Amino acid sequence: MEKSDIVKFIAKQYITVVEAMQLIDNNTRGILFIVNDNGELIGSLSDGDIRRWIIKTGDLNGKAEKMMNKNPKMLFEHEKNNGYEFMKTKSINSVPIVDSTKKIVDILFDDEQASVGISSTGLAGTPIIIMAGGKGTRLYPYTKILPKPLIPIGDVPILERIINRFYNFGANDFYLTVNYKKEMIKSYFKELSPAYSISYIEESKPLGTAGSIKLIEKKFDTPVIITNCDILIEADYEKVLSFHKESGNALTIVSSLKNVTIPYGVLHSSQNGVISSMEEKPQLSYFINTGMYVLDPQYIEKIPDDTFYHMTHLADQLMSDGLQVGMYPISENSFLDMGEFEEMKKMEARINSGSVS
Repeated sequence: MEKSDIVKFIAKQYITVVEAMQLIDNNTRGILFIVNDNGELIGSLSDGDIRRWIIKTGDLNGKAEKMMNKNPKMLFEHEKNNGYEFMKTKSINSVPIVDSTKKIVDILFDDEQASVGISSTGLAGTPIIIMAGGKGTRLYPYTKILPKPLIPIGDVPILERIINRFYNFGANDFYLTVNYKKEMIKSYFKELSPAYSISYIEESKPLGTAGSIKLIEKKFDTPVIITNCDILIEADYEKVLSFHKESGNALTIVSSLKNVTIPYGVLHSSQNGVISSMEEKPQLSYFINTGMYVLDPQYIEKIPDDTFYHMTHLADQLMSDGLQVGMYPISENSFLDMGEFEEMKKMEARINSGSVS
């Protein structure tokens, strides 16, 4: 690996959670190697390490040194030829090569293992409910001609892309709640003749992102995944489901980091309007609701019949009832939204660049 590429995977122990997630987004490999001020390898930090830290503490200002693996696996230069066998033996996707002073001189990746978890069976038997009934008014005039789920991103409709991602993780049982231009959606997938099963849940009136779920006659006995039809989530869906099952959550909301820069100098004041400090274009970081959820099936009964009702209403109800609602955090670049024109253009650009499948 070229030195210019190696630096993408190296960070100091002082970086924050937000900075680490941005670096991992940029290198696309899900890993950072942490060094001290002398450049010596002292730890490794994966996207999983960061996720566990956020779930446990909620602290976005935590430093890498607090959440990293302090015993990183490494090989010295003379051991480099054994690198791929070493990764296979240790079940890891990458290994840094260090010199005698533990400074990183190369990094090996097992490309086969490091690729995104595609073509697994982890979601076999998991029902996938996709909310595809909205009019998509923010995308008018596109949606005057096509229903939002059939708007192409690249050369494939957004809904088909969403389904394909779940299908690649073993999901085969899809439920589409439809309303606006529903016959076009049904005709498209009929002509497609997919290998998976699609059941259509037809709204006679808009029921929100949760209300139409009550129209599904089948009673589920496993957690269900619910998602909007205008988002793409770059994540290991099997891990999302496993986390939900292990967490004790009634509902898990997939959340994405969102960084917002205030385009002005911000003034901090004390009493009597005296300025205590100034901050130029500060960046604020939040976790936002992506519109993808995992729900234990018994709580579908809490959704009222024939009522406009959102998933956020259900989350509020569950929390009011003393049930646990949790989040599964993903990085900012792992969430793509086509709900508005500018976001749709960004999604198309990333797909056309090949950085998103």
